[in-house]
Amino acid sequence: MTNYDTPAAPAVDAAPEKTVAEVLGSVHTTNFPDLLRQLGGCLVVSTYQAGKLVILRPDGASINTHFRNFVRPMGMAADNQRLALGTALEVAEFRNMPAVAKRLQDPPRHDAVYMARRVHITGAIDIHEMAWDKHGDLWFVNTLFSCLCTLDMKSSFVPRWRPSCVTHYAPEDRCHLNGLAMRDGRPRYLTALGETNEPQGWRVNKRDGGVLFDMASNKVITRGLSMPHSPRWYDNRLWVLESGRGKLVTIDPKTGEKTDFAAVPGFARGLDFLGPIAFVGLSQLRETNAFTDIEITDDNKDRQSGVWAVHIGTGKTVALLKFTGGVQEIFAVQALQGILFPEIIHEGDLLASAYALPDEALREVAFSPAPAAPVGQAAPVG
Repeated sequence: MTNYDTPAAPAVDAAPEKTVAEVLGSVHTTNFPDLLRQLGGCLVVSTYQAGKLVILRPDGASINTHFRNFVRPMGMAADNQRLALGTALEVAEFRNMPAVAKRLQDPPRHDAVYMARRVHITGAIDIHEMAWDKHGDLWFVNTLFSCLCTLDMKSSFVPRWRPSCVTHYAPEDRCHLNGLAMRDGRPRYLTALGETNEPQGWRVNKRDGGVLFDMASNKVITRGLSMPHSPRWYDNRLWVLESGRGKLVTIDPKTGEKTDFAAVPGFARGLDFLGPIAFVGLSQLRETNAFTDIEITDDNKDRQSGVWAVHIGTGKTVALLKFTGGVQEIFAVQALQGILFPEIIHEGDLLASAYALPDEALREVAFSPAPAAPVGQAAPVG
């Protein structure tokens, strides 16, 4: 049984692949693998700064940090059947084909294999958070055009909503719309770094100009937030990361009242939940980053990069994984419930020889029998 109240002592992470050992190293508390096993899930993390998608998989006494290369991966949505990822120019979509697992390793150890299925070219629109609605439509934040979008077969993107402060669609990043929370299977709450209508106007007051929108009413719930990200509706509470202060907060959606819930030692961005645990992504924020004149940089010079596990009953950090190499900035943290050791495949020979068919077509799949050996010749063995 994992002790939720006290983090265990740090243990050195299992050695990364030799080609990335010095760049992508990490350490974690010894209880992190058992915590994921007890919760019955793993984590997928995007880092656009390092150009990686990182799968945090429990592997014995260690966390196996498994890296996949993408160009500027940011927003992400995933469940047991599918995964969507926003990158520099496109939305990439994957489907879980667990039957492929036995072809990856002998004996098999993977319990999910997300295979690339299709790519939608959006252009460089700075895709931030994304999520599926109850009908299976994918919604994503188009930060460059300051709007919330879906996809169709002919357009780069389909604008569906923009904040009332933004008067027109333009590739000007007027308010730095970034975070998306679903409620009852519909997009509902969004965060932005400013309530502005000028090109990159949010930069003028990024320290405390952040806002939380209610899409249903098209009104602002809360103002005065310090670089808010990653709104989530979970456990009948509205959670937001106030990144500029390194805080996980709750906000009353009716009154807008904000309550500090937990503090973390870094720029908090990327949030998901498994059971009673909130997994919070942390970024160091390099000194050259535009987001430096904020409270977290004034008060906490030793900022960390990684994933912190916070108990939503106590507000205490119960486990953590810290990157020690070149992974300095995290964007998304996505929990996969019911999956412990997945793989993601978007290139290579398996894409040429692994086929997914509709159920009705699968019922009609049958292989031809092997040809009979010529008379007088022994049949091949094996």
